[in-house]
Amino acid sequence: MAGEDAGRFGGRVALVTGASSGLGQAVARSLSEGGARVFGVGRDEARLKAALDGPENAWLAADLTSPAACTEAARACAERFGGIDILVNAAGAHTMRHTAEVSDQEWERDLAVNLSAPFFLSRAALPHLLERGGCIVNVASIAGLEGQAYSAGYCAAKHGLIGLTRAMALEFDGRGIRVNAVCPGGMTTPLLENFTFPEDPDYALIMKTATARGLMDPAQVANVIAFLCSDEASAVHGAVYTVDNGKMAL
Repeated sequence: MAGEDAGRFGGRVALVTGASSGLGQAVARSLSEGGARVFGVGRDEARLKAALDGPENAWLAADLTSPAACTEAARACAERFGGIDILVNAAGAHTMRHTAEVSDQEWERDLAVNLSAPFFLSRAALPHLLERGGCIVNVASIAGLEGQAYSAGYCAAKHGLIGLTRAMALEFDGRGIRVNAVCPGGMTTPLLENFTFPEDPDYALIMKTATARGLMDPAQVANVIAFLCSDEASAVHGAVYTVDNGKMAL
């Protein structure tokens, strides 16, 4: 892994959620290879260790549906590495359900994972980011830009995450930090591989979210996120980048 003073992220500290698999893991690896010291957060400690093993990185197994866990993650990262320069809110969860059958608990979890956790992590990291001139990248989804069948909670949360990104970008304009969002389309991740559909779905509705170019590799999206975290994107603030193999152009 790259040393502290090497690469485009040399000397910087990155807090990445969802780092145990999928897109979060790809982002953590990309930033680490660019010289950042990465503090990865996820639910699977063994996978975190496998992805981030090395003296330049650290990890914390945590369930970020708890506000206290989000606060602790930011505190632990800052304590381990002396601050935070980059926050990538990549953790997410998507379960398709018939809207009329969504329970209170399922609705609350959809919002907790996909919207509340990025807010609580951002709130906890802000003092460090403001001090060091850092950046936040929120991983939304094309579901934050359009409706998707059987995904009321997920769509609501991802639309909200885009709103949060824009609100924070406006509030902190001129304060030395940047806040942006990325909206990926379908990727070959464990989330998709373990995906289940609700009973008796209308597959024609589900296929409206597909693209003829197929699924992306998480590394393709991680490359865009790494760009937004870099000095090359110093003029990019309050932006919402769509990375979806052309889906939203259809």
